[in-house]
Amino acid sequence: MPRTLGVCYYPEHWPEAQWAEDAARMKATGLTWVRIGEFAWSLMEPSPGKYDWDWLDRAVETLGAAGLKVVMGTPTATPPRWLVDAMPDMLPVDAQGRTRGFGSRRHYDFSHLGYREECRRIVRAMGERYGRNPHVAAWQIDNEYDCHDTTLSYSDASHDGFRNWLAQKYQSPDALNRAWGNVFWSMQYDHFDQIALPNLTVTEPNPAHVMDFRRYSSDQVVAFNRVQVDALRPLTDAPLIHNYMGRTLTFDHYKVGADLDIASWDSYPIGFLSDRIEESAKEKQTYLRQGHPDNQAFHHDLYRAVGKGRLWVMEQQPGPVNWAPYNPAPLPGMARLWAWEAFAHGAEAVCYFRWRQAPFAQEQMHAGLLRPDSQPAPALAEAAQVATEIAAMPDLDQAAAPVALIFDYESAWAWDTQPQGADFDMFRLAFAAYRTLRRAGLSVDILPPDTGDLSGYKLVLAPGIMTLSDPLRAALATYDGIALIGPRSDLKSRDMAIPLPMGPALPDTDVTVTLTESLPPSDRIKLQGGGRFRHWFEHLDGTAPVHLSTKDGRPAIMGGDHLRYLAGWPDDATFDGIVGGLCDAAGVPTLRLPDGLRVRDTATRRFFFNYGPKPVTWDGTTIPAAGVHWEARP
Repeated sequence: MPRTLGVCYYPEHWPEAQWAEDAARMKATGLTWVRIGEFAWSLMEPSPGKYDWDWLDRAVETLGAAGLKVVMGTPTATPPRWLVDAMPDMLPVDAQGRTRGFGSRRHYDFSHLGYREECRRIVRAMGERYGRNPHVAAWQIDNEYDCHDTTLSYSDASHDGFRNWLAQKYQSPDALNRAWGNVFWSMQYDHFDQIALPNLTVTEPNPAHVMDFRRYSSDQVVAFNRVQVDALRPLTDAPLIHNYMGRTLTFDHYKVGADLDIASWDSYPIGFLSDRIEESAKEKQTYLRQGHPDNQAFHHDLYRAVGKGRLWVMEQQPGPVNWAPYNPAPLPGMARLWAWEAFAHGAEAVCYFRWRQAPFAQEQMHAGLLRPDSQPAPALAEAAQVATEIAAMPDLDQAAAPVALIFDYESAWAWDTQPQGADFDMFRLAFAAYRTLRRAGLSVDILPPDTGDLSGYKLVLAPGIMTLSDPLRAALATYDGIALIGPRSDLKSRDMAIPLPMGPALPDTDVTVTLTESLPPSDRIKLQGGGRFRHWFEHLDGTAPVHLSTKDGRPAIMGGDHLRYLAGWPDDATFDGIVGGLCDAAGVPTLRLPDGLRVRDTATRRFFFNYGPKPVTWDGTTIPAAGVHWEARP
């Protein structure tokens, strides 16, 4: 499948006389896709039921006439003022009970059924007008679910919906009381109407109550997305896409993705480094203008799984952003590197955000491919270079990776609900495991928690999985590679209770976690032969062989030849040693890469990406800072 570039464009922001010139420059740059429309509801429908499509018709025609393909965004992330006035209870409510108001974006509650119907109406109207338009070649549904913390809402609509959801799930208050363990602290309910949302309690609410509210809230995102999918499917044959965000865990992206054709995500490497990645001050300084060398790759691999093999980057950072605590400019070459890395990980399209920097409103400090005065910004030339390069490389077929990481959104909710340690975070743990694989020069596939077939992988890591699913448990029972489960895996029931007998219940593997410790930053558990656990340590018992012990003789890894349990959170050097040994045992070749250099294999090529601020030499080839190198795959 050919790889393509695109850009996000807002024709409503610019004089119409400028549109044709912009379109011609986009085409000359080598761009293929232009995303439009996702924030323009107030112009599409200036007053209730009064549509104005003429300006959008002309925009689509202008872009299409220049040879560009349009990604049409549904505008439901920014409902107009008149709609909020008509149904003010559609606004979301925060955990402190405060209504979040109009005046920016994402001012809606996923649970509000009246708003869903309004979304169905506007999307159907768009589909009827543009669903068969030859220039509209893809659709984006809404924009960045959960941006600005909007999955969880504590509104009346959410409260009513949650009670109904619970009634359908449990059928009786007695069943709910048993599942939640409400005998503790006299929390029993006599009927579902007594159940409140799990906020504003005196101390922490029942974790089972919180988990069900997290599941309910995730289900509302899935249902909201499905309303628009169902409205568009009969009206268009173009693929349906959503643009997810990095390190956003509040809803199950796999379940949203099941209704879509392609998963895309919005990649802001430098913004994420300062805003969403735990690193030392030294490392953050080293990668200040490049982004973390594994963050983008992790999300490419994750969303390739969410998209069932189909991945886009809908928004790619081209320069300084406006929303992070600090917003330095990318190192020259990074806009090219980020695009090539996405393609190497399977992306079909990379769209830069945005075409021209806006001189007004909230995002005026966010750079684009053009400056506000329409002069080229630094990333424009890099985008043009990538366009020339991809035209000369027609084959970038993906190959199955030798190793896999299992990632689960519900486990992220569980450990957010009951962290037990102030610095325990599911993403952070999974990312630590992923980074270890990447430092070993490995390509990685990320798998959902209900995976039922592991036969294509020689090594599988499953850190922090709350409850092993039945399909995964069955797959582990017959797996002939090496699977490293844990820490903190299969130790809770789906009702957030400690199961009896205690977990993990690994197939044919006698290992039990008998005691759990969370460790402050000042403490470490030392291991025999060197190495340390940090953050987390579990005491293990059982008859399974011990593969690694603590310095004082307690088991650190137990299990058989194929299925092993990891009792703690290794620091980076220790994780490297553990994974290196497992790879040797599983017959997986590894590399000893210089700091900042990363590798990704496709079916025919090996790509090298230098995230470091200085040139590195590998196998006789010097790769400059922010440099990309590829060669025939060994």
